[in-house]
Amino acid sequence: MADPATYRPRPGEIPTEPGVYRFRDAHGRVIYVGKARSLRSRLSSYFQDVRALHPRTRQMVTTGASVEWTVVRNEVEALQLEYSWIKEYDPRFNVKYRDDKSYPYLAVTMGEEFPRAQVMRGRKRRGTRYFGPYTHAWAIRETLDTLLRVFPVRTCSAGVFRRAEQSGRPCLLGYIDKCSAPCVGRVSPEEHRQIAEDFCDFMAGDSARFVRRLEDRMRAASQELDFETAARLRDDVGALRRALERSAVVLPDATDADVFGLADDELEVAVQVFHVRGGRIRGQRGWVSEKGAEDMGSIVEHLLQQVYGPEQGEDVPREVLVPVLPTDPEDMEAWLTDRRGARVRVRVPQRGDKRTLMQTVARNADQALARHKVARSGDLTLRSQALQELQEALELPEAPLRIESFDISHVQGSDVVGSMVVFEDGLARKSEYRRFVVRGGTGDDTAAMHEVLGRRFRHLAAGPAVPAEGDPTADEGSRSSFRYPPNLVVVDGGRPQVEAARAALAAVGVDDLPVIGLAKRLEEVWLPGEDHPVVLPRTSEGLYLLQRVRDEAHRFANTFHRQRRSRSMTSSQLDGIPGLGKARQQALLARFGSVKALRRAEEEDLLQVPGIGPAVARAVLERLRDGEPGLAVNLSTGEVLD
Repeated sequence: MADPATYRPRPGEIPTEPGVYRFRDAHGRVIYVGKARSLRSRLSSYFQDVRALHPRTRQMVTTGASVEWTVVRNEVEALQLEYSWIKEYDPRFNVKYRDDKSYPYLAVTMGEEFPRAQVMRGRKRRGTRYFGPYTHAWAIRETLDTLLRVFPVRTCSAGVFRRAEQSGRPCLLGYIDKCSAPCVGRVSPEEHRQIAEDFCDFMAGDSARFVRRLEDRMRAASQELDFETAARLRDDVGALRRALERSAVVLPDATDADVFGLADDELEVAVQVFHVRGGRIRGQRGWVSEKGAEDMGSIVEHLLQQVYGPEQGEDVPREVLVPVLPTDPEDMEAWLTDRRGARVRVRVPQRGDKRTLMQTVARNADQALARHKVARSGDLTLRSQALQELQEALELPEAPLRIESFDISHVQGSDVVGSMVVFEDGLARKSEYRRFVVRGGTGDDTAAMHEVLGRRFRHLAAGPAVPAEGDPTADEGSRSSFRYPPNLVVVDGGRPQVEAARAALAAVGVDDLPVIGLAKRLEEVWLPGEDHPVVLPRTSEGLYLLQRVRDEAHRFANTFHRQRRSRSMTSSQLDGIPGLGKARQQALLARFGSVKALRRAEEEDLLQVPGIGPAVARAVLERLRDGEPGLAVNLSTGEVLD
């Protein structure tokens, strides 16, 4: 642990203007990003007596080794830059509000010539309108199926649409009047787009207009004694009302708002949000995250940043209702207004229906936090126990909070690859995983492990990526996770693999990292230089953690190896001809159809293909006429592919 006084800047050096600051650890990794209206006032608060700081803040400043800042013109720019840096560096001490799953949306692709309604997850796309989020995809499909009889918008994929267009026959939905069938010209592109726009207007909350319109048409048909049409319109009105019944009316019709509720304890914070559009709850979601070293106002500020940031592309409503105002509510409103393109209000409801709804959302957050604590309490305890057991059994100076495991995969020396997986605090951190293509290409596992470890830890041996003062580009290397050292290195195997790993580390100048090997036969733990392994009890949580780490590295290596092997499963007789790359191979095959036809061609015929010169044409014909016939051979089965 570092003493914050060792890197505390002199007060006169810190500007009083607004800006964004970054704390880095001894290895140059950004561990915290924050913003301030006055940098001098905010940074000075971190360097008081550490005993007076919040426990997580105290841990952050003692982990840090340096602090740097960037001055901006105003608080809104500081908010935008802080968000960008949090997304770029993923600091460990910033609160991260990540959903435990990707919530589905009802999306309408208005950017296409014939808009399509479908279920979508993941990042938002330009030109697409989104409604939701929904808790389950089946809820979207039920709503969509109900509304298609009134708004017969296209729902088929591009492939189905093209086949129907070519055959002149619509799909089943077109025959049962749940699609307007633009694929066969039943409606024009302009008419279909109007149907899609009406569908979007209904989903956005303008529902009363369509219900009234259908009721007027139903009464008119009844007066004209067209009872069949009136009955169909009556069923359409019923479909719209059934769709509306699925979303409860909670606020006046014109209300568009997101209502946030929070519940927290010393370690974690639970978030619930209700999306209200047109006075109806159109979606709900929630998640639980670790609690950072901030007060509730800062937590709300960072929550809104991440929910409505450009990466998420969340629709910004007219109102954002929160239990506590963010640290700088005016700046947050200005930022959200810029994101929406119209005025946005951020406020705490004090009375009426909005206050009642806020209390309901808060109760949901309380219950979510309670369920999470019950579900995770045993898990957190066991992970802590596992790390403590490993520290004691392996005589490590500190608990192995970051474990890196390596494995090699190949089949009889072909397509040799390596894997690196990372576990932090006993959990897999998949964003830190890495894959290696072993350049040696031999079947010697120890030599391959030596190469992989050397390539990984050469970055660490280069030293911490602490940027030079005043150099805006000096921190590029710090973005590589390779410069962040593990507390424990695990290799798959016994004593030979451990010795190879230690030799690889010594070869690149790293001699202070603990290395162990986990042998599969008896699950023995081997240490460098020891004649006998460490045997952990079969019921040990530490052994169970090592097994999960080892098995994950093995799975990751095998997956990569299968991908490499499948790509190299076929070899073409055109491969290896000087001057003939993939593009020219494809051009030749497109012109002649097969290698058999290409073999019968003359040099003049090959010269007619763009990109083929006399030298390449002669080389191709020499290879094909002198070699064995055939286009390609499947290396696993020996099957000739011609």
